[in-house]
Amino acid sequence: MEEYDVLIVGAGPIGLGCGIEAAKAGLTYVIVDKGALVNSLYNYPVFMTFFSTSQKLEIGGVPFVSINPKPNRNEAIEYYRRVAEKFDLKLRLFEEVRTIGKTPAGVFEVLTTKNAYKAKNIVISTGFYDVPVLMNIPGEELPKVTHYYKDPHLYAFQNVVVVGANNSGVDAALETYRKGANVTLVIRGPELGPHVKYWVRPDIENRIKEGSVKAWFNSEVTAIEEGSVTIKTPEGELKVENDFVIAMTGYKPDFEMLKKLGVQVADEQSNVPVYDPESMETNLTGLYLAGVVCGGMDTHKWFIENSRIHAEQIFKHIGAKIQRPAVTASPII
Repeated sequence: MEEYDVLIVGAGPIGLGCGIEAAKAGLTYVIVDKGALVNSLYNYPVFMTFFSTSQKLEIGGVPFVSINPKPNRNEAIEYYRRVAEKFDLKLRLFEEVRTIGKTPAGVFEVLTTKNAYKAKNIVISTGFYDVPVLMNIPGEELPKVTHYYKDPHLYAFQNVVVVGANNSGVDAALETYRKGANVTLVIRGPELGPHVKYWVRPDIENRIKEGSVKAWFNSEVTAIEEGSVTIKTPEGELKVENDFVIAMTGYKPDFEMLKKLGVQVADEQSNVPVYDPESMETNLTGLYLAGVVCGGMDTHKWFIENSRIHAEQIFKHIGAKIQRPAVTASPII
C-alpha cells in the first residue's frame, strides 16, 4: 500500500494547484482522478470561451498566454497540461476513488479502481461537472437526450430542444442554430439567467426577438418521446417535433462521498459543507475541501479564479502540522 502525506482527489485546475503547493511544502503527494487531466474542461463544449481572463486562470505562477481577450477551452487544456509537465506533478489518471476511510490512528485509507493508499491528509477537489441535475421526466433516458453538449455539427438540420437559461444552454442554442438546427429554447424562469456572458446576451436576445431561436419562458419539458417533446408553457401544453434534447440543467458535486466520510453540511437543501474558511479543513481532521465543492448546490459561488487561493490556504495549514522543511518547486526544464 502506497503512503503519502497528502492524497488529492481531482486533477482539475485547483487539484493541480494543490499538487504544486504540496511539492513546495516538501510533502509527498499524489493526485488521483477518475478521468483525464482537467476532465471537466475536456468535457466542455469544443468552442467554449471562458468568462475569466487568462491571467485569472493561472496556477503555480506559470503565465497563461492567450491570443484572445478571453481564452477558450482548447487553450486552457493545453495550458494546464503544460503546467502539469513543468512541475512533474504526480498524477494517477483514469483511476476512480471507491472508498475513503479513517483508521483509529488518524490515517486515511483510500481504495481506488487500481490501487490502495494511505495518507495523513486528504484534499477533495472534485468539482461538479460529473453529476448532472436530472429533469426526472419520462424519456430522459433516451439516447437522443444529453446533459453534455460538445460540438454543434452533430445537430445540423435537426429539430433541437435546448433546456437551460444560463451560459451552457445559451451557447448550445446559438451554436446549433448557426449550424442549421431548428432550435427551441425552454427556460423554467421568466428570463435568461443572470450569469449569461455579457457579450453573448445581446446575441441570444436578438435571435429570440427575430424568431431564429424559438424561446419558451416560464416553461418546462414534461415528457420526451422518440420523435417529439412535450412542453408545459403559460399558453398550455405544447408538443413539438424533436430529434435531440440538449438538457443544460446544471451539475452538482458528489455529495454522497462527503456524507459517507462524515463531513457535516449546513443543511440538507443547500448541501454546503462545513469547513474552516481559513484552512479549508472540514470537521473531519485532515480532510480538506478546495474549489467549487465548497459551495454545495451553489455552483456559481466558487470557480477557478476565486478558488485558486484554496491550495495555498490548505498547504499552509498542513505544512504547519507536519513541520517539514519547505523546498522550492521548480519547473522541469
